[in-house]
Amino acid sequence: MIYRKDLHERITQALDRSRIVVLLGPRQCGKTTLAREFLSPDSANYFDLEDPVSLMRLEEPMTALRELEGLVVIDEIQRRAELFPILRVLADRNPLPARFLILGSASPDLLRQSSESLAGRVEVITMGGFDLAEVGSEASAKLWLRGGFPDSFTAANESDSFSWRKNFIQTFLERDLPQAGISIAPMALFRFWSMLAHYHGQVWNAAEPAKSLGVSQPTVRRYLDLLTGFFMVRQLAPWHANLKKRQVKSPKIYFRDSGLLHQILGIRSEKDLLGSPKCGASWEGYVIEEAIQTCQPDESYFWGTHNGAEIDLIMVKDGRLIGVECKRMDAPKLTPSMQIAMEDLKLDRIAVIYPGLKRYPLTDKIEAVPLQEFSRSGEELFR
Repeated sequence: MIYRKDLHERITQALDRSRIVVLLGPRQCGKTTLAREFLSPDSANYFDLEDPVSLMRLEEPMTALRELEGLVVIDEIQRRAELFPILRVLADRNPLPARFLILGSASPDLLRQSSESLAGRVEVITMGGFDLAEVGSEASAKLWLRGGFPDSFTAANESDSFSWRKNFIQTFLERDLPQAGISIAPMALFRFWSMLAHYHGQVWNAAEPAKSLGVSQPTVRRYLDLLTGFFMVRQLAPWHANLKKRQVKSPKIYFRDSGLLHQILGIRSEKDLLGSPKCGASWEGYVIEEAIQTCQPDESYFWGTHNGAEIDLIMVKDGRLIGVECKRMDAPKLTPSMQIAMEDLKLDRIAVIYPGLKRYPLTDKIEAVPLQEFSRSGEELFR
C-alpha cells in the first residue's frame, strides 16, 4: 500500500477548519481508501451510496444524520444530490456536533451543487492518481507509462495494467456516464476521446473533430466539457497579458492521466512509448500534471503568441507567477521564448523541468530542475 501523506494532511487540515469537506476525483483514484484512513467503513457514521444498506439507512436522511457526532463520511454522494440542502442545515448547527467528509466521483454537477447549497460552509479538494512524490523517483518511468490510477500502477505486469485501463474506459463510458444521467452513445464518445488523444498537448480547435465526427461544433465542445468535468481531460486556459502581440486564445488539451492516453494510443510498453511520435507531448502532459499536483496553484494557464513565443505552464499562487517549461532532453538551454515570457509576463521565476539529475541555473531567475527533484520540492518556487 502506498501512503498518500500530503493528501492525508490536506484533508486533516481542511476538516479542522471547515464544516464540510468535499473530496472529488475520478472513480478508482483512491478516494475511498483515503476516507477509510479517517473512519472505518464499519462505523455507523460511514455511508457508501453504492451499498444498498447505506441507501436504506438514508431513506429518511435528516433522521439518519441528525444525531451523529464526530466525523461523518458519505461516499459517492452524486447518487443522492438531494442530500446537499440537508447537509447545509446540519452544517449550520451551533454548537456543531459533526463534520462531514463527502466523496464524489467527478460529476460535472457536483461542484455546482455544493457551491450553491453549501456556499461558505464547504472546502473542496480535488485528487487524481498517484504522483511521483508518492511512488518514489525510481518509479518515474513506470508512472509515466502506466499512469497514476492505483490499480493500473500496481498491476503485476504491463499487460495487466493495459487491460485494467481498457476495462476502466469501457466501464466509464457504459456505466458511469449513464448513472450520472449522461445520455451519449458510448461509441460516439469513445471516437471523440480517441480523436482527442491526438490533440494532447495542442491548442484546441473544435472545427476539425466536429467535421470528422459529423456533428456540430457545440456538440464536440459539450463532449470536451464532459470529459473535463469527469477529470479525464484538462483544458489549460490561455494566459492573457496586456501586450501588443497576437496571443493564443484557445485552450490546450491534455489527458490528465498519461496511462489512459497511452491505452487509447495503443502504447503498451516503454519501448512503444519512446518510439511513438506522441512521446514528447505525452511527457509534457505528464510533467504538467506533476507540477500542478506538487504546487497546488490557485490557477493554471499556458501562454503563447502567434509569433511562436510560448511557455508550457504558468502557475499563480500567493501573488506569484511561476513559469514551467517541459524539456525532454539531456541538458536544456536558455531559449528566446523563455526570455520573452520572462520579460513580457513579468514572471517571478521559470523552472525548466527535464529528466536529468542535475539542477543548474540558466539565468538569474531561470533554472533547469530535474523532474524527480521538482516532485519533492517544487512548492519552494512560491516562497
